[in-house]
Amino acid sequence: MDLRERIYKLIEPRNKDTYASRMYDIVMLIAIVLGIFPLMFRAHYKLFWYFDLVSSICFIIDYILRWCTADYESKRGKIAAFVIYPFTPMAIIDLLSILPIFNLLGPTFRVFRVSRMLKILRVFKVIRYFEPLEIIMAVIRKQSKVLMTVLSLAIFYIFITALIMFNAEEEINPETGEYLFEGFFDAFYWAACTLTTVGYGDIYPISHTGRVISIISSMVGIAIIALPSGIITAGYMDELEKRKKSEIE
Repeated sequence: MDLRERIYKLIEPRNKDTYASRMYDIVMLIAIVLGIFPLMFRAHYKLFWYFDLVSSICFIIDYILRWCTADYESKRGKIAAFVIYPFTPMAIIDLLSILPIFNLLGPTFRVFRVSRMLKILRVFKVIRYFEPLEIIMAVIRKQSKVLMTVLSLAIFYIFITALIMFNAEEEINPETGEYLFEGFFDAFYWAACTLTTVGYGDIYPISHTGRVISIISSMVGIAIIALPSGIITAGYMDELEKRKKSEIE
């Protein structure tokens, strides 16, 4: 086993059979927590500067190691794997989560200033080191076609419901003296909230026709929203069972 293969087995979360691999996962999870902890405060403390520095160094090392061992994870050739890796979704997230370090290096690098919001991407790095999330992402990839079909159905239903409601609610709201929906986007927003049964209450029908439409939309919305939940749950249990069988074998 050469050095690169040992590094791959160290950084790959699926190889948890060694103490070193488990420790690497723990260190990276701590780095992620340190990286996002300052985002929970408005004030900037000196300690947070060290948190950012430590987490960014860990992310840089992890990014380099994963790039150097990209051919072990990829089904393509060695050269192609190295070229394509920086453009994969997780590699892009890794790179963007590193960029905030330029804010720490002083005024010279202010040209590279990025928003604090960029640091939120560090949360997605947890997917690699937290097995339940990794399983869910694997299920979503496998069931992507079915989930996209359900998503298309939901968007289509929201559009149709919004269109019907936009033309049904033409009365002036006596409380505001204005139309319930100023534009079609308001109707689309209302339809999305109704479909998901969120019901913020900021926009609600005032006519009997609109209320009947709202009732029907809510009832159908429950059925549509339940579809992806069932698909993901069934896929999660199947994936969990497969992993258990592979561990036994």
